[in-house]
Amino acid sequence: MVTQVPVSPEKPHGIDYSVTLHGPDGERLVGFDNAHPVANQKLGEPQDHQHRLRTIRPYDYQDAATLLADFWTTVDAVLREKGVIP
Repeated sequence: MVTQVPVSPEKPHGIDYSVTLHGPDGERLVGFDNAHPVANQKLGEPQDHQHRLRTIRPYDYQDAATLLADFWTTVDAVLREKGVIP
């Protein structure tokens, strides 16, 4: 999901985005979004971050093409770890 929003310190790209992969039980396995702040983030900083299994880390958003490439690279890595793909 991508929505155009006003440019702000939290969303300097002017978009609100979320791309996710969930397992059969509904657990989020991979996600990239800027929907909420993350731990240790200061007010007014970009909210871009990634979820990988149970970890959350800041994400350095560059552009939509890089976001999608990073998402699919992470999806492949997680599916390999879980034995879903060789």
